Amino acid sequence: MAARTSARNFSMPVAVFPEPSNHSQGILMKYASKLFALALLSATAAASDDAYQFQHSFQGARAVYTSTNAADRNEILVYRRGDDGDLRPSHRVDTRGRGTGAALGNQGALALSKNGRRLYAVNAGSNDISVFAIGGSRPVLVQKLSSGGEMPISITLHDDLLYVLNAGGAGSISGFYVGDERRVHPIPNSTQPLSGSATGPAQISFNIFGDVLVVTEKMTNKIVLYDVVEGVAQAPQVRDSTGMTPFGFAFDRHDNLIVSEAFGGAAGASATSSYELDGAAYPLEAVSPSVNVGQTAACWVVVTRNGRYAYVTNTGSSTITGFRIARNGALTSLNADGVAARTGSGSAPIDVAASPSGKFLFALSGNVGTISGFRIRDDGSLRYVSRVDGVPASASGLVTH
Repeated sequence: MAARTSARNFSMPVAVFPEPSNHSQGILMKYASKLFALALLSATAAASDDAYQFQHSFQGARAVYTSTNAADRNEILVYRRGDDGDLRPSHRVDTRGRGTGAALGNQGALALSKNGRRLYAVNAGSNDISVFAIGGSRPVLVQKLSSGGEMPISITLHDDLLYVLNAGGAGSISGFYVGDERRVHPIPNSTQPLSGSATGPAQISFNIFGDVLVVTEKMTNKIVLYDVVEGVAQAPQVRDSTGMTPFGFAFDRHDNLIVSEAFGGAAGASATSSYELDGAAYPLEAVSPSVNVGQTAACWVVVTRNGRYAYVTNTGSSTITGFRIARNGALTSLNADGVAARTGSGSAPIDVAASPSGKFLFALSGNVGTISGFRIRDDGSLRYVSRVDGVPASASGLVTH
């Protein structure tokens, strides 16, 4: 297939964010039982109305999650999400692990099960993973286990398979099986290397079918693919990124891969590429290579559930770029200048998440301690709706249900 780019001739309204204040013995059995066998805790909390405890039952509540990544004690911050996209601080829960206290240069520090009843978090400073049950008054820690390597920074889930990207040491990926007894077990022989050492990995994720794992490497400008057979990741297949510093990525509903390219943070140079994941050997064939819209440090990517739109946060520009995604994965910027929304001067957004309904988009800006919310209109344009403050600068990961 010949690589092709798409015209960028659309112009849409720009959502402007108000200026922030300062501030897996054995693999057990492949797909033995699904997560619906999980027995979850259910309770009603009666709590004071301080910053992290409001009187409400959390079961069924829509929420946004991030982690503090604090060096002394990593915590999950929970924000209740209203029907209108408004966020309210709800709880903070100890992971019983440690973060690094500094930016991880990653995407995917948190992962939610499809039904929203399990939350998985990496503890980059203590080399482990925390597992939470969601369904009572607050997320409840049910397990903590080794990540199978050093400095876990990204985690991905597909049905009952869980894989972690470890950035420390030589770098590796390791797999786990989520059993029907709700425990997470390491998968033997699932640990695989990256393309080499000092690769600067950013993210790991399954494709939509769960038979391929993808890892981006910022320092090598490589995209690494792993065939997954009976739950076990096979030897890495290394591909060149079409642009420099491939960072965050997401798959659309047709299994096309959308990847941000930070281009080393050079002003106005960042881009976004799309690829077709094709064939038994899983080559990557560029569909829209390095679409540049004049923004800086494009890093984090999310695709709406309906697969129509992708959004990329530009850390260096404090903006969000929106793309329309064609069935073949071709990208078209929603705005000629690449600005679908502004998150505030100096806000430097570092992660992004879309609600399962596809109605809301949330952006994390640890630099100024905020999570901002936007309504996703039918045409893909964004409208600012909410903001919460007080998020630590070291925060990492953003998921919502």
